[in-house]
Amino acid sequence: MRILLLIILLHLSFGLKAQKIYSVQYDYQADVKVFVTNYDYQADLLVFKVKYDYQAKENHGLWYFTDYDYQADKKIFFTQYDYQADLKIYFVEYDYQAKWKNMNKMHLLY
Repeated sequence: MRILLLIILLHLSFGLKAQKIYSVQYDYQADVKVFVTNYDYQADLLVFKVKYDYQAKENHGLWYFTDYDYQADKKIFFTQYDYQADLKIYFVEYDYQAKWKNMNKMHLLY
């Protein structure tokens, strides 16, 4: 019974993971390589940068950029070209615009 409860709690904690992001200097340091598109229709994920870490909820594109790598859920590297990236994002102006456009890439941020 305890093992089942532990498995359920672990599953829920991964599913509710906040999107605390740290931007690394080199691609080999990153969990995910990201390219910022010029238009929202080119992106896999529409991202809104929140001001406070508690505002970054689940895996819906609400990102909080941390000051240190150990504070982050994921480390990302911004690529120069789209073909170098695992994930293409577009920064939106409002939090309600943040969402996944390509659900096949969602696993990259879990």
